[in-house]
Amino acid sequence: MRKIIIILVSSLSTIGLAQEVQETFNGTRVVNGHSVETLKKNVLQFRIEHRFGDVAGANGGVQQFFGFDQAADIRFALEYGISDKWMIGLARNKGTGAPYRSLLDGFTKYRVLSQTKGAGMPISLSLLGASTLTYMKATEDLTQVASFPKFSHRLAYTTQVLISKKFGERFSLQLMPTYVHRNLVDIDDVNGLFAIGGAANFKISKSFGLITEYYHAIHAGGIRENNLNSLSFATEYVTNGHIFKINLTNSRGFTESQFIPYTYSDWLKGEFRLGFSITRNFKL
Repeated sequence: MRKIIIILVSSLSTIGLAQEVQETFNGTRVVNGHSVETLKKNVLQFRIEHRFGDVAGANGGVQQFFGFDQAADIRFALEYGISDKWMIGLARNKGTGAPYRSLLDGFTKYRVLSQTKGAGMPISLSLLGASTLTYMKATEDLTQVASFPKFSHRLAYTTQVLISKKFGERFSLQLMPTYVHRNLVDIDDVNGLFAIGGAANFKISKSFGLITEYYHAIHAGGIRENNLNSLSFATEYVTNGHIFKINLTNSRGFTESQFIPYTYSDWLKGEFRLGFSITRNFKL
């Protein structure tokens, strides 16, 4: 009996002392979507995100200065860590106009599991709930999504499970099962949409890294003919209190209810665009 008690105490002590794996991803975002990470308690983060027009293709090229003459979308956000595992955020998006403009988005994210070094928890896992609201002026054309016959038609929702694992000090993978629901869609679309996202992060150094992110949308009868899947690549530079990312993506919008169902651009036709994000943390 004494030996059993000693073993149990030793096991609990080992679990209690297990060291959490830090920085599976740098920051709370991958490229477009969320990472498993959350802000620390009482940290307020200000985010600026900007996306230009097409680099090439029919809407890009030298006449549009490779997209720099246009703005596909712009987002300003304030995000806050209620605890080390729970954060919230609120933002305003310019919107892409396909089909929405003037978007407000809000979310809550909770860290359920944290990967530990050695024996213990092999993965990190966070849960995300998000919503968007458009306050754009409704069109009088009742065949368009932007006609908004009811106020509820202006809303869309996202539920997501974020599962990540860090391999060594430099490489991390993340899986993002996602469900998006839009209250009003085109006649050839579906309200509820599932997607599977995947992301990878490779740290060249403590301050510099490479990231890729992909979301595969799954409709009941296959994705609509003119819809494509979101594919993004980014580089990031981390300094004390700041994270600066430069990305290339075929998506125009920022939130899951935008870039998952409303990506129409084809990488092979040059229909991708340059973007960046800058974050600044404040300890309150």
